Amino acid sequence: MKYNRKIVSVLVIMCVLFLSIFLYLTYFSLFRADKIKTSNYNRRLWEREDSVLRGTIYDRHGTVLAKSEAVDGGQKRIYPYGSLYAHVIGYNTRSYGKTNLELAYNDYLLKTETIAEIIQYGMDGSQLKKGCDLVTTLDHELTETAKASMKGRSGAVVAVAPKTGEVLCLFSNPSFDPNEAALTANWSDLTMDENSPFLARATRGLYPPGSTFKIAVAAEAIESGLGGYTVEDEGSVRIDGRDFRNSGGKAYGELTLARGFKLSSNVLFSQLGVELGSSRLKNAAERFLITEKIDFDIDTSSAGWAYGSSMGKTELASVGIGQGKLMTTPLNMALVAAAIANDGVMMKPYLVKSAVSSNGISAYNAVPEALTTVVPRDTARKVADFMLDCVESGTGVNARIRGVEVCGKTGTAQNEREGKDHAWFVAFAPKDDPEIAVAVLQEYSGGSGGSSCAPVARDIIAQWLD
Repeated sequence: MKYNRKIVSVLVIMCVLFLSIFLYLTYFSLFRADKIKTSNYNRRLWEREDSVLRGTIYDRHGTVLAKSEAVDGGQKRIYPYGSLYAHVIGYNTRSYGKTNLELAYNDYLLKTETIAEIIQYGMDGSQLKKGCDLVTTLDHELTETAKASMKGRSGAVVAVAPKTGEVLCLFSNPSFDPNEAALTANWSDLTMDENSPFLARATRGLYPPGSTFKIAVAAEAIESGLGGYTVEDEGSVRIDGRDFRNSGGKAYGELTLARGFKLSSNVLFSQLGVELGSSRLKNAAERFLITEKIDFDIDTSSAGWAYGSSMGKTELASVGIGQGKLMTTPLNMALVAAAIANDGVMMKPYLVKSAVSSNGISAYNAVPEALTTVVPRDTARKVADFMLDCVESGTGVNARIRGVEVCGKTGTAQNEREGKDHAWFVAFAPKDDPEIAVAVLQEYSGGSGGSSCAPVARDIIAQWLD
């Protein structure tokens, strides 16, 4: 009997150990495998680098953005445009690992599995095989225009095709040279640089959206039956002991929702925020995915909803004008404009159109898909009318293009640096058949979105439509 108890105890211990291993392997396979697979610490990522020439990365028109050349029995990764695409394509080095598209599409860039390729390069592996090439959705000329129009200012420019989700431009500044020699020479300085050149501002920078959030607030008001909302605008309003003022203290008199949007009245939208309340303001942010992490080819940031279920009046007023603890990325705001342009349907953004082997065999093709429906078509079209008026005769006049109906919204966002507001502008065009949606952010510009960012959006839109 004594021995039977010992045997049972041993069996129980063995079952527990077996179950633990089973649960661990299940957890690893379901939740950790993909992360480990793409980790820079995984040495298997480099196993094929010695026998496969890494694929070339192109823009949508065939411009080479990254390529590899065989050098002394190995290969060298070359980025012809230096810092221009560092936050999108990333870098590929043994010393510092892989980032962005180089990491996300590593398997395709090294993919050589067809019978034709085995025959072409030899069964014995004596020849360096060639990985798949990537064709991106990016437009090189548009990205060059973004860089020129930003004139060295810190910030980001994002351009999206509203009907498909193709990302046409994803520019962040400041940046860095991703070529290995430059990285090795400058790594220490780059990591210590207070301007954070490694931060991809377009996808990972978090900023208060300022008045560009009024797009979502206006849509929520219409959906909540407050499309006829009016106030008397005297230039400022006191809400629960705090003053909310229009830019320059301008008083606009009696305002409707449409006219308040066109003039970007903080007096109207701060009071509208209080009227909507916490649940509907949260719904406004969530339905447009403003505080959400966007499912994308490369990593993005998520601010989440920073408020609880109950908000004070000053918090409601602040969020109503895109301030307070509300944060988002330029990519998120470009998708907001794109959703309004696309009759309320937000398409999933993507950067890679296809992966093609050296023999022309397609290994991957992107298929446009809807991410979510943010508002019904009628509501989206009403907000589009508001945005058109903003550009035609409101705060966004610097985005006007002759012969093109441009819809846009300006934004100026306060931050921790007093007197150095962030400037925003989001837009799409043409109104009736939208081809491009744009978000422009300038960090600590000290200017307004209408004066600083609207001209950049205008240049981007004009370039694309030309």
